[in-house]
Amino acid sequence: MSTIDPAMSPSDLRALAEQSNAWPFEQAKAIVARLKKHPKDEVLFETGYGPSGLPHIGTFGEVARTTMVRHAFRVLTEDKIKTRLLAFSDDMDGLRKVPDNVPNQELLAQHLGKPLTQVPDPFGTHASFGAHNNARLRAFLDRFGFDYEFASSTDYYTSGRFDAALLRMLERLEKVMAIMLPSLREERAASYSPFLPVCPRTGLVLYVPIVEHDVKAGTISYDDPDTKERVTLPVTGGHCKLQWKPDWAMRWHALGVDYEMAGKDLIDSVKLSGKICAALGGTPPEGFNYELFLDEKGQKISKSKGNGLTIDEWLRYASPESLSLFMYREPKAAKRLYFDVIPRNVDDYQQFLEGFPRQDTKQQLGNPVWHIHSGQPPKADMPVTFQLLLTLVSSSNAENAETLWGFIGRYRPGVTPATHPKLDAMVGYAINYYRDFVAPTKVFREPSEGERAALQDLRDALSNLESDASAEDIQNVVYEIGRREPFLDHKKQGKDGRPGVSLDWFNMLYQVLLGQEKGPRFGSFVAVYGIGNAVAMIDGALARSA
Repeated sequence: MSTIDPAMSPSDLRALAEQSNAWPFEQAKAIVARLKKHPKDEVLFETGYGPSGLPHIGTFGEVARTTMVRHAFRVLTEDKIKTRLLAFSDDMDGLRKVPDNVPNQELLAQHLGKPLTQVPDPFGTHASFGAHNNARLRAFLDRFGFDYEFASSTDYYTSGRFDAALLRMLERLEKVMAIMLPSLREERAASYSPFLPVCPRTGLVLYVPIVEHDVKAGTISYDDPDTKERVTLPVTGGHCKLQWKPDWAMRWHALGVDYEMAGKDLIDSVKLSGKICAALGGTPPEGFNYELFLDEKGQKISKSKGNGLTIDEWLRYASPESLSLFMYREPKAAKRLYFDVIPRNVDDYQQFLEGFPRQDTKQQLGNPVWHIHSGQPPKADMPVTFQLLLTLVSSSNAENAETLWGFIGRYRPGVTPATHPKLDAMVGYAINYYRDFVAPTKVFREPSEGERAALQDLRDALSNLESDASAEDIQNVVYEIGRREPFLDHKKQGKDGRPGVSLDWFNMLYQVLLGQEKGPRFGSFVAVYGIGNAVAMIDGALARSA
């Protein structure tokens, strides 16, 4: 449990949280309302993971967002109700296709149709492909410090944990079929059963018609598709598993899940599973449908395709907190999850963090960093922005941390890797990002005659400044030099009543001098880079275009 003002009581914080329209609080309020109808001593939050491919950022996003809702619920209930977060892996599902982004694909192809925990690990590091992907997920969630319990579908089925709920499913099979059949194509409906036997002969998860079922004996029967022999299996003990919509419903009922969110593409599935859960005698969980993440082409990201960003890729270029901010923002809006979204989220996170102490408590409850850090955001201490670091690397070709720290140390005396380890990490992120994305796309634009004249004037004006001029003084000079056609903005007005300067002036500086479309505040960049270096850069651009 966390507070903002140490003097504020949990009840005072709850009162403010009840007025907040931040989406985690809105979701948590629905759970509070649920408890009034169905009181219980513990609230179970769940997230699902299909380990048919390597974990991706969407998987992390579901856990991160659910964690935010869980913390908001704890505030709204003054932490008087126990909560748990279960990260559930559907690792008993049959492997339907070989993922594109794994080694030894021929090996996997030999085991199509088997439960993921019975498929060999193509990486050779774990007992099965399911175990490998589960380990990858857990390692990442642990790295972020999530408070969760991991659950394996295989373990729950084979240990008997689901036996009572599976027998209930068999007992109420007609009701379940009445819910499912209208949603199926005619051909599939003719042979559909919620129960999928695991063939004792081949180990495959079979999609076969169930020809008999015995509620009293707790069994189903099917005809082996190869031998044509009639096979009877108990529905318990891992001899069968359920098709995924009934499986989802059964899990909600068996475990008493109170909250689970899902992607927008699963809206109809959530409704069907909710009806099945109710038919079993359970209460479907609260939750909402978040929008999907898209790759650079606007296509849905997929574990098996490996498109979009991976978890490790984001963390090569940016901090975990920036990823959490990306997940917090507009969960019901579709967002591109590609490399170009990283710099903005890194710098926006710092801005939210810097603004937090200046806000009153009500405003703080709506600040993303409060939810990212479960009510206890750290103190902001980042002397430079990510965008500024990227521009420094680009301008100096300084693809090593020592050179960048030389600029930073002159700009902020006393700031070192030892005093600012997070900044040191960000220096590394910036170098990686520049090497992989900025350098390969750098294109220097040729200035027009009018732009050349403006650059020459800027060069002369900067030369007349003291070497230790402040970023603000430099920015004023840059602004004044740009106060000319075609860069005048007649809709803006300066303090002296004269027309302002359009962004075209600053964009031109970055396009001509650095070969990039945009950059940080130019005065801040020059202050860090050094006036002498900036003058030399302008000289180089003028020489290139002579």
